[in-house]
Amino acid sequence: MQPNYRRCVSCRRVAPKSDFWRIVRTHPSHSVTLDSGAGRSAYLCPRESCLRAAQRKNRLARILKAPVPEQIYRVLWQRLDASPSDSVPADSTPVGDGGGSDRVSI
Repeated sequence: MQPNYRRCVSCRRVAPKSDFWRIVRTHPSHSVTLDSGAGRSAYLCPRESCLRAAQRKNRLARILKAPVPEQIYRVLWQRLDASPSDSVPADSTPVGDGGGSDRVSI
């Protein structure tokens, strides 16, 4: 079975659904929640640049067609701080045997 692919609302990257945070405007209450619920969904990369752009440009509220409470952004920032930092930036490609010293940035 093929994975379900989604697109980040901030950077537009396409990846399997499990790689993203899911923000949901639930039906019929129109409340905005994280990770679960039936309704209109938006997906966001768990990266600082994507979260910052989504918050600054109000992308989640526009996609969900509902105001996003500040508490949602606080929880997402906490998740970002709690997640292990990736040592390789998203725009870098590993080269060689993976020893770490031979990474080349594109």
